[in-house]
Amino acid sequence: MEHLYGRGLLDETWRAVWHAVPREPFIPRQVWRQGLLTCEPVTTEAERLALIHSDEPVVLQVDDGKPDEAGIATSSNSQPSMVARMLRLLLVEDGQRVLEIGTASGYVAALLSRRLGDALVHSIEIDAGLAHHAVAVLRAAGYRPNLACGDGAEGWPDQAPFDRVISTCALRHIPYPLVRQLGAGGVLVAPMDRDFWSGAVVQLTSGGQGTASGRFRGEASYMPMRSHRPPAPAPVDRASARSIRTSVDPYQLLTLGFALYAGARLPGVRMVHAEQETGVQVWLQDRHGSAATASTGGEAYEYGTRDLWQEVERVYGEYAALGSPPAEDLGLSVGPHGERVWVHHPERVIGPLTFAR
Repeated sequence: MEHLYGRGLLDETWRAVWHAVPREPFIPRQVWRQGLLTCEPVTTEAERLALIHSDEPVVLQVDDGKPDEAGIATSSNSQPSMVARMLRLLLVEDGQRVLEIGTASGYVAALLSRRLGDALVHSIEIDAGLAHHAVAVLRAAGYRPNLACGDGAEGWPDQAPFDRVISTCALRHIPYPLVRQLGAGGVLVAPMDRDFWSGAVVQLTSGGQGTASGRFRGEASYMPMRSHRPPAPAPVDRASARSIRTSVDPYQLLTLGFALYAGARLPGVRMVHAEQETGVQVWLQDRHGSAATASTGGEAYEYGTRDLWQEVERVYGEYAALGSPPAEDLGLSVGPHGERVWVHHPERVIGPLTFAR
């Protein structure tokens, strides 16, 4: 608990809730630890308890409940400090109605029920097996929030409006039904997994009339909502590789502020990176098979019809000219006509980059 208190993530009210709702009863017997690429089964009770009482996520499910050799995490009980940060950002107050997207273990629903009372808490889980588990453990712990098995992207229209909405799965975009189901002045907190490298928490406030706007609030790493998983990338024609000189160390691209800015300027471009002894290597790819890669101290290479590395360098120059604003200076507005990322204030929208071909 000290890692939560020392960082100011829990106020006195939430501290009391946290002490009253231990994590362990919500965790099933079979769990996994997240590895670098895949998950590792936890095989002893001592390891299981050590993981539960650590500030780490506990993977509850791999491969959508049908484990195969992939071992990809598809549901987890999130890192406690991240749960605390999300709940702090939710700004919940007595008497408010809350909708949670992604019940998973039922732990967050229990925390909210302890804080607000069962009747005010609504939680949706898409996976039938996890939903069944959550019902059982919540009842055993003495909590009976409103639970449903369904697609959280649709919200819970029959129970709307809500004062607060929290997603415990990452979103590629904010599902518009969630904005419409948020009452005026209500708050929505969600992790986002945007294309360009960035996992970030966004905190939006409803302006009424189906609109919401707010700032990004730091990094986050969550598993994506099932319907928001990124599509498989198009194959890259590696025979089209061409070497170019680079003026930007790829390490400079690895800030959340730049990732959010570049994601708005270069929609549909994904970026991943790998650590190396001499720095980092980044890989960029668009939806049509154009790609680029660059390493610290090395050359850059482009593939396909698009000058993707040159585009990224141009966008980085723009970002630096703005003073390299941190992530908290960027925000998101959502309305009936889609989403807009902005810098400093909602009127300063970051639009897609266009090139004369």
